[in-house]
Amino acid sequence: MTAPTSAPGPISRRIRHGWIAELIAGAAIFLVYDKLRDEAAGVSADAYRHAQQVVDAEKFLGLYHEHSLQHAFIHLDWFMAFWNIWYGTIHFVMPVVVLVWLYRKLPIRYVRWRNTMVLMLGVSLVAFWAYPLMPPRLMPAHYGFVDTAAAFFNFGPQVRVHLLPNGQPSAAALRTYGNLFAAMPSLHVGWSTWCVLAVWPLLRRPWAKVLWVLYPVSIFFCIVVTANHWILDAVGGWVVLAVAYLGAVAIERTLSRWRSRSESAAASALPPAAQEVSPDSGRGARTAPDRAG
Repeated sequence: MTAPTSAPGPISRRIRHGWIAELIAGAAIFLVYDKLRDEAAGVSADAYRHAQQVVDAEKFLGLYHEHSLQHAFIHLDWFMAFWNIWYGTIHFVMPVVVLVWLYRKLPIRYVRWRNTMVLMLGVSLVAFWAYPLMPPRLMPAHYGFVDTAAAFFNFGPQVRVHLLPNGQPSAAALRTYGNLFAAMPSLHVGWSTWCVLAVWPLLRRPWAKVLWVLYPVSIFFCIVVTANHWILDAVGGWVVLAVAYLGAVAIERTLSRWRSRSESAAASALPPAAQEVSPDSGRGARTAPDRAG
């Protein structure tokens, strides 16, 4: 009888300073994603047509509240500036905090949620390429949205987006914002929800759980009040998260089956005497779960 084995954590945990390899790999993946995201930018005419489709769908579903929500707060300069800053900072900080926390406290769980994050990037790239979408802040003036990134303070340059005669954004706008039509799905909402689900087992106190749940709620409000996304973009973010999570679980189970077959094949290749369990090895097998925990 063999000792029960636990699912492995990240390979980097088995080598000295392996976290550096995780850091380098993560940075490389994000840089490749960022470049491909910019290259996936579509045509303005398509992005505008898709935005009209989203508006029609939201009106049909009773979800078209972006304009009324923004204009309820648009006269509060400090308020809009805060949400501009929140939009451009916390989105990048929190996933890093969560990954470090999981890597240190729950390395086995870290693997699943790290893989989910990577798959979210891949699925999003396909969506950006297939469905370029104009965000509310870039819609024609008759829609009544305010480009908050240009009108209110933020940590980046306050650059107003100008469209060229061919309908495409100017070079200055592209240098500042990258792919302006990468609105569906909203990774701001997808990542913030990912953060909550990833660390949920580590949250012991009720007040901590409430605070973490409020984080994606604040992001949802942020993307709408700043007119960076449509409400349905948030739904797209949740769909991408679900698809990516299922993909990560599938990868995990596939690797687990492969390891089990490899271990079985290795065990069957041993001579019969080597497969017998000695009394000492039996005691080691019984304590293995405690060491894994």
